[in-house]
Amino acid sequence: MTVGDITPNKEKGSGRSKHVADEKAPLIPKQQDEDAGHDEFNGASFIGAVFNLSTTIVGAGIMALPATMKVLGLILGVALIIFMAFLTDASIEFLIRFSKAGKTTSYGGLMGDAFGKYGKIMLQICVLVNNIGVLIVYMIIIGDVLSGTSSSGVHHAGVLEGWFGQHWWNGRTFVLLISTIGIFSPLACFKRIDSLRFSSALSVALAVAFLVIILAIAIFKLISGTVVMPRLLPDVTDLTSFWKLFTVFPVLVTAFICHYNVHNIANELKDKNQIGAVVRTSLASCSIVYILTSFFGFLLFGDATLGDVLANFDTDLGIPYSYLLNDAVRVSYAAHLMLVFPIVFYPLRINIDGLFFPSASPLPQSTTRFAFITSGLLTLIFLGANFIPSIWVAFQFTGATAAVCLGFIFPAAVTLRDRHVISRKEDRMLAIVMIVLSVFSNMVLVYGNAISLLKKNQ
Repeated sequence: MTVGDITPNKEKGSGRSKHVADEKAPLIPKQQDEDAGHDEFNGASFIGAVFNLSTTIVGAGIMALPATMKVLGLILGVALIIFMAFLTDASIEFLIRFSKAGKTTSYGGLMGDAFGKYGKIMLQICVLVNNIGVLIVYMIIIGDVLSGTSSSGVHHAGVLEGWFGQHWWNGRTFVLLISTIGIFSPLACFKRIDSLRFSSALSVALAVAFLVIILAIAIFKLISGTVVMPRLLPDVTDLTSFWKLFTVFPVLVTAFICHYNVHNIANELKDKNQIGAVVRTSLASCSIVYILTSFFGFLLFGDATLGDVLANFDTDLGIPYSYLLNDAVRVSYAAHLMLVFPIVFYPLRINIDGLFFPSASPLPQSTTRFAFITSGLLTLIFLGANFIPSIWVAFQFTGATAAVCLGFIFPAAVTLRDRHVISRKEDRMLAIVMIVLSVFSNMVLVYGNAISLLKKNQ
């Protein structure tokens, strides 16, 4: 499966034309031509597409945003979230516009159109690295929340352990095995991303529930006078604190990464011209969730806000029903990640298939290949979640680096390459800004992680 054309083939009676259509099948099959087994499908709705794209955006990264407010202060933190939302919208607009010009229906097809087969392969490898890393992170967090985790000799009890005590059946490996078999596997078996719209809607609802609980706790403590107004501006006193400001860029740059699913969602829309409105609605909704979560999370815990704010919810909050609310926060977020899992898994499977079986028939048409890739990826992610000791090992050196390539470097590179001569001067200037910001954030990320590892080993 290689680059596709969004225009219908008018010469289907010709054998030669049929051969050309097969050679140019998109990474995401065209519903009306290639997925004949689902003729009853008349196209995805606008709201279903918004739920799917919003679920792609809001993942584990939301947990780190309150800590960015601790570093940046509320004013600069909120401003940068809004800035990154606009930058993401611009990068996705590049993808949509250049895909239309090149008549491609997939991200891989767009990269192939601009840079040839090696550009397409680079895209597929980045999706592989990013999405496998992200899914392992999700599974690790789910295991930590439900079964507990131990760090530096300190054990943090999981929800199930707190409810029922320690048993073999609520241990980490068994809980993740049951989750994989009972939840991830069935949801991963859908051959059309629109089929996940209901699970995505529930996922968004759980993220909102998580936000509402934090908001209620923060307002209660604010009224009772047990919290103070957090810092509005960053606290810069020396060179070290100044350098620390830049460590939040990787979190903010990757907070809105959803580019690998834009084509998948657009291809199934009843009206494909709605994809721009879908993107803007999703980005606006997620920005509101991000800003409110960051504000109230920082308001609630102040300078004690941890890098993963979920870790702050394992102690007495000093309010009625504290432990019940703690459990509600952790369970709602774990359930949210379970439902995000299949949305991130879908483009991973598509791109793995395109990378290893580039000349094969569309994946939904091959039950054997579909089952083989799905089961193989689920097994790999399950093993990774059980044997990789930390989410940072799985995520920071791999997923975040690949994510900025998918979100900003590749769209900017396609714009600067401008194979169809449609970019404007302001597009090229913005593309340069995207590349500089992405390279800078990656350098900060890699340098910071390297320093942390060196200090840890000393």
